[in-house]
Amino acid sequence: MIRFFLIEDDAVVRRMLERIINESGLGEIVGQASDGISVSIDQLFGVDVILIDLLMPGLDGIQTIKKLKGEGFGGRFIMVSQVENKEMIGEAYSQGIDTFIQKPINRLEVLSVLKRVADHLSLEASLQSIRKSLQILDVKVMDQASHGFAKVPTYGIGVYEHTNLEQKARQLMLQLGIAGEAGAPDLLLLVQWLTQEERSEQLRDLQLKEVYAQILHKLHGGLDVQSAGKEVRAMEQRIRRMVLQAFTHLSSLGLTDYANPTFEHFAPRLFDFQEVRQRMQELEAGEKTTKCRISVRKFLSVFLLEVKA
Repeated sequence: MIRFFLIEDDAVVRRMLERIINESGLGEIVGQASDGISVSIDQLFGVDVILIDLLMPGLDGIQTIKKLKGEGFGGRFIMVSQVENKEMIGEAYSQGIDTFIQKPINRLEVLSVLKRVADHLSLEASLQSIRKSLQILDVKVMDQASHGFAKVPTYGIGVYEHTNLEQKARQLMLQLGIAGEAGAPDLLLLVQWLTQEERSEQLRDLQLKEVYAQILHKLHGGLDVQSAGKEVRAMEQRIRRMVLQAFTHLSSLGLTDYANPTFEHFAPRLFDFQEVRQRMQELEAGEKTTKCRISVRKFLSVFLLEVKA
């Protein structure tokens, strides 16, 4: 369960957020403050996420984030604001906020944002657990080798090292609203595979199914033809659904706020912008499905470039 801390000068907003979080079952409020001046790192032990107002008397949200990070807080920040100034929003993102919740508070938006953050934290915990398990395995392999045992083969892609590359990939997935999608682990494997030995050209030269097949062969070893084909199709479907979710998420952001920095930066890069505009019209009309065409290859190529930038 996620532990939240609220920093918001409006008591009504605090009560609304507290009620939404408590009723959703996503986590619990472990502390509150009406300004950033009165909050210190000592109050944030065990806190996972801080919901913080951008405009507050005394220290504003950005100044408070700088202070708490300087004191050693390593959790996540969600900004709550009705500010539309692009420079201020850009500064907030540069200071490390994960996402925005717009004022006035909308229950569905709050739940959507908190669910994405919860999914991302869960994914992060799972990756950390896998990483630790693989590191233990590596230690055992090295110990056996040092005692003269035969080399033990490994069949996984390997430890996805805790590097800036991984951090950027997970952060980008959160921004695009796909951290909790079934295809998210596939995307992390794909990024690792393409950057491990500078295989980026394979994404350009090979069919996506061939790339997926190579990754799965490395991951699972020798599968029979029928099983391999089934795994490739499943991976293809998971990734396509994930890309479609990113497409819809960005279109939704643009429909809500055309000046949203995430929308402005990623929508025209990851997708054909004419298709994005059409999806925005579909969402405005209440259509759940889409007739738009999306290029998975373009999405994956640009995603890789963004992660490596």
